[in-house]
Amino acid sequence: MAELTRVLRTPGALLLGLGSMVGTGVFVSIGLGAALLGSGLLWAIIVAGLLAACNGLSSAQLAASHPVSGGTYEYGYRYLTPALGFAAGWTFLIAKSASAATAALGASSYLVTALSLSESLRIPIALAVALLLTAVVLTGLRRSNRMNLFLVVITIGALLVFALPPIVTGSLPELDITSLRFRFTVPALFEATALMFVAYTGYGRVATLGEEVVNPRRTVPRAVIVTIGVVGLLYLLVALAAVGSAGAESLAGATLSGEGPLDVVARLTGREGIIPILTVGAVAAMLGVLLNLILGLSRVLLAMGRRGDMPNLFAGVNRAGTTPVAAVIAVGLFVTGLTLIGDVMATWSLSAFTVLIYYGLTNLAALRLGPADRLYPRIISVVGLIGCVLLAWWVDPAIWLTGLGLLLAGLILRTLVRRLQNPPQEAPEERKP
Repeated sequence: MAELTRVLRTPGALLLGLGSMVGTGVFVSIGLGAALLGSGLLWAIIVAGLLAACNGLSSAQLAASHPVSGGTYEYGYRYLTPALGFAAGWTFLIAKSASAATAALGASSYLVTALSLSESLRIPIALAVALLLTAVVLTGLRRSNRMNLFLVVITIGALLVFALPPIVTGSLPELDITSLRFRFTVPALFEATALMFVAYTGYGRVATLGEEVVNPRRTVPRAVIVTIGVVGLLYLLVALAAVGSAGAESLAGATLSGEGPLDVVARLTGREGIIPILTVGAVAAMLGVLLNLILGLSRVLLAMGRRGDMPNLFAGVNRAGTTPVAAVIAVGLFVTGLTLIGDVMATWSLSAFTVLIYYGLTNLAALRLGPADRLYPRIISVVGLIGCVLLAWWVDPAIWLTGLGLLLAGLILRTLVRRLQNPPQEAPEERKP
């Protein structure tokens, strides 16, 4: 069976994580969290970051012990049951396809606003963006990572231009203790934390590409830990600057109306000069997230094709061993279709629910690791599992029903595929890096 080539070292893995995380979390999720929790979204960022760290460490040790494409889909098969493995893979496809659609819609919204285009072009531009990034991923991991580096540098630079000046100068009037407006209820905190948690989960992209990582036992844990730390600090700086400068209500209103939330904050605080920089940074961030999501999704679909849970067509890679062509094309088309929903809150909430199921199964699989494969104490996976279950409980009931309905549809599809096609290929065994 054809396998992918190991080309990803620690710097590339770190950039992959950063490109997957620094985007919708800053430009979408923070605003949605503010709508639910007011200024208390700072607590949601911290709690979500801690939960992400627990989940990240579970993912890292699983990827180190079983470094093949597919992430928790493969871990579920190996350490749990085939049904739970499939549930992990299917929910990952749903969750991250919804996140990818959100990124495409976000990039389109920024472009429409910046170029003063008709609102009717928002969805067509999102479709074009999704197809363009699919074409980039088809060129292989090396070239995709070069583009990712370019996008990450632009994004982080723009966010620091936004966040550092008001924090350094202390010009944050809305953070005066008498003007803070917390809507600190348990449901609001949990739902906001669930939405913020999705913004951290890009670290999982390193695990899903485990088959392409050089020395995964060392590279994956390093990349995951550093990425979560850097991104958590960046999220806090941006949220602090945004809420402290203009207030949580302005930030939330801008996000829910489809405007660029950081642009609105800059305008309200007399910093219109940085809006072009923020626009470029936002578009770069969304493109980076979309690029990395298509990469990760295609590798999970590749793994599912190998095991026969999806058509065998998706199990193939090109002659150079750099790209699962059919899987990339299928993912690109599915993400493109999801952009037609056009509702950022709906796609993001669906992503939150399904990704919590996925990482709940990740932690469950990590608890089955033997002493020789365990890198961290079991309590980390226990905390991660409990946190995922609690947060999923507080997601909107309509999203619950949608997510469970899609999971049932996936199980039915799996049954049909396995009955109709040839016997599945065997998943690759762990190869020496």
